[in-house]
Amino acid sequence: MTSADPNRIITIARSWLGTPYHDQASLSGVGCDCLGLARGVWREAVGPEPFPIPPYSRDWGEIGPREVLVDGARRMMIEVKPAAAGPGALVLFRMKPRAIAKHVGILTGPDSFLHAYERLGVIEEPLTNAWRRRIAFAFRFPQR
Repeated sequence: MTSADPNRIITIARSWLGTPYHDQASLSGVGCDCLGLARGVWREAVGPEPFPIPPYSRDWGEIGPREVLVDGARRMMIEVKPAAAGPGALVLFRMKPRAIAKHVGILTGPDSFLHAYERLGVIEEPLTNAWRRRIAFAFRFPQR
């Protein structure tokens, strides 16, 4: 599997800037959550989603040991070591130590990333050490 052009991924992801936060949504300019942002970028960069995303509760990340996001990403993306993830990579964050990865962002540079955050919507911000140390997994989008 060949990786998609990272510049194209970043351009598509940045087109979502300002999209309001809306749980389980995935529509640019209308609303999305962090997974919805990744899904929308996938649809534009790669094509139709390969499998449906089931409804999920807001606390889904606190109720089980299974790495749901990681399992899904491994089925359709190119896994790389977090240290090797560069711009255009999808990164999965553990928000608490020993918790499952439940937040998603897209690297836009060596020190910046884009994500959908509750109350803020889709934003681009610095990849501070606090965020960087939470990265648990990284994936590249495949080429169309």
